[in-house]
Amino acid sequence: MVKEADRYTYRVTWSEEDQEYVGLCAEFPSLSWLEKSPEKSLQGIRRLVNESVTDLKRNKEPVPEPISTRPYSGKFVVRVPPEVHRMLVIQAAESGISINRLVSSKLS
Repeated sequence: MVKEADRYTYRVTWSEEDQEYVGLCAEFPSLSWLEKSPEKSLQGIRRLVNESVTDLKRNKEPVPEPISTRPYSGKFVVRVPPEVHRMLVIQAAESGISINRLVSSKLS
């Protein structure tokens, strides 16, 4: 059985300032965990998130929804300067594809 806290998005990175690995959780940006090894950093941030979720529930506060379980439409609007828009239209036309396909390929 998967714990709710296991559905969150975790990342471990090196902190040059602290000279340790820092564990992070995208859904809880205010939380972090420092350790000498990346494995212990991940274990620490997962434990901290689990404790935070438990505390939030106990206090009847909203619990962040995991990114992994949120529905996505596949659409989002990006505003760009008119010159960039024009350049993208030209590139798409020259490639024989839609601007949507061109931009999607550049983003991925």
